[in-house]
Amino acid sequence: MRTLLLNMLALALVAVSCVGVAASPGGEGEKGEKITTATDQQEVAVTIYNDNLALVKDARRVKLAAGFNRLAWREVSAQMQPETALLRNLTIANGFVLQEQNFDFDLLTPETLMEKYLGKEVTVIRVNPATGAETREAATVLAANNGPILRYADRIESGIPVQSRLAFPGVPENLRDKPTLVVSLVTSLQGEQNLELSYLTAGLSWRADYVAELNDRDDHLDLNGWVTLTNQSGTAYPEARLQLVAGDLNRVRQQPPVPRKMMAMSKMAEALDMKQEALFEYHLYTLPGSTILAENQTKQVALMSANGVPIRKEFLLAGSAYYYSGQYDDIGQKLKAAVFVEFANKGTGLGIPLPKGIIRLYKKDISGNTQFVGEDHIDHTPGNETVRLKLGDAFDVTAERTQTDFRRLAGEGRYGSILETAYQIVLKNAKKQMVTVKVREPVPGDWTMVSESHPHIKAASNVAEWQVSIPADGKAVLSYRVRVKYREKN
Repeated sequence: MRTLLLNMLALALVAVSCVGVAASPGGEGEKGEKITTATDQQEVAVTIYNDNLALVKDARRVKLAAGFNRLAWREVSAQMQPETALLRNLTIANGFVLQEQNFDFDLLTPETLMEKYLGKEVTVIRVNPATGAETREAATVLAANNGPILRYADRIESGIPVQSRLAFPGVPENLRDKPTLVVSLVTSLQGEQNLELSYLTAGLSWRADYVAELNDRDDHLDLNGWVTLTNQSGTAYPEARLQLVAGDLNRVRQQPPVPRKMMAMSKMAEALDMKQEALFEYHLYTLPGSTILAENQTKQVALMSANGVPIRKEFLLAGSAYYYSGQYDDIGQKLKAAVFVEFANKGTGLGIPLPKGIIRLYKKDISGNTQFVGEDHIDHTPGNETVRLKLGDAFDVTAERTQTDFRRLAGEGRYGSILETAYQIVLKNAKKQMVTVKVREPVPGDWTMVSESHPHIKAASNVAEWQVSIPADGKAVLSYRVRVKYREKN
């Protein structure tokens, strides 16, 4: 019902004298404002950070009068942080003084226009459907929520009558069709001047997405990286010089911006080679040339590409520290081994800092159809570091864990006690080829391996690891006994 009334109101609106709404480039509005639009733009540069933040630098050539000017800078981001706005005059270094700035983001819509006219008079124009004759009647707006309520001289009515429209005497102050930064300034120079407005804004974001395809033997992959850009800032950035910053910036958290209704986004993809460089403790990626960031658009740009990257696949069965503190009847049956792949960020096509994002892996089946086999998130990864991905749990590699013995050798309770426990892990492999499973056990306290069927390595002070080979369509048994001494409580 509310949508229907708003649609009726939109159809009923007549053309009004929109102060500051429509003006020619570099023109002057009825408020005495100098108007500058995107047609005055000489250059625009956008630097986008990971955390829904962007720095916009908008350079325009604007005609100003000597002395005081009230400049309406239109087509800025609707999610601008006005406290960060900085207007500079690139033509003159001195004789340019800023006095005041106002960010008008309350946009002209049928609903906001009605709200601004609460308690004010409008004209209701009725059309006789038979003759086409118009009659006019004054009315005062009493309410605007869920449709207008109008008070006439002799009655009160809700909604807009059929075959009627409303006429408004003008556009209220600060109500504009596009977000506008209004700046009061004084300049000593008359004529066209080069101005640059820079500001921080929300509504612009980017993320890295990676697509990898495994080969038949699962020992190499082809990797392609994409940057996904999203513009929901409320304005477009034509022919923008685009840079992206990867890293975790410290920011002072404030109240979230007021949500705004957005249109459906379109998608575009471009294949451009990015250049990267170090920037403070972050990394900066620069797109060559310029690109168009349309409003309400998602765009993908190529980041990197590497073929034949060597990988290592790993099956991992991980335990828990609590296994060694008591006696347990059932630890787990048909436990699944997790599947990981890892590769070094080096070599042809790699070696660059990889921004954090999601890597999705695919593999062709025996018919040649590409199938999705898993995904994982990576953090910012410097060059020459290892990328490790968990793809899921193995279907054909399982395990059964049984506690075969538990003894308390000394102490009561946990602290200061000495415990000895023994486990048997039966590892099964239903594949047609041999696999190796890494068994990782986090052992608490001061521990000693009393006996074992396979040699372990001490991967960390509290981690024991075994590499257990399982034959095709077969099984292997890992048995071990460990003694744990818990320290006295301080």
